[in-house]
Amino acid sequence: MAEENKSKTSPAEFLRQVQAEGRKVVWPTREETVRTSIFVFIMMLILSIFFLGVDSLFGAVVRWLLSLA
Repeated sequence: MAEENKSKTSPAEFLRQVQAEGRKVVWPTREETVRTSIFVFIMMLILSIFFLGVDSLFGAVVRWLLSLA
């Protein structure tokens, strides 16, 4: 089995690499963050109403089936 020859990175070099990668991060603007948050909130409301309806429908079907027994 062939061994890989990887040199170990020193902690200081690792931190420099982390800082270099951190500088490449493009953070969203405040407007983008607010717009995305509003979109997530609206989708959460829509999905919660949808699942409430599905759960109520299944509950009614189960109650009806149990009433037959």
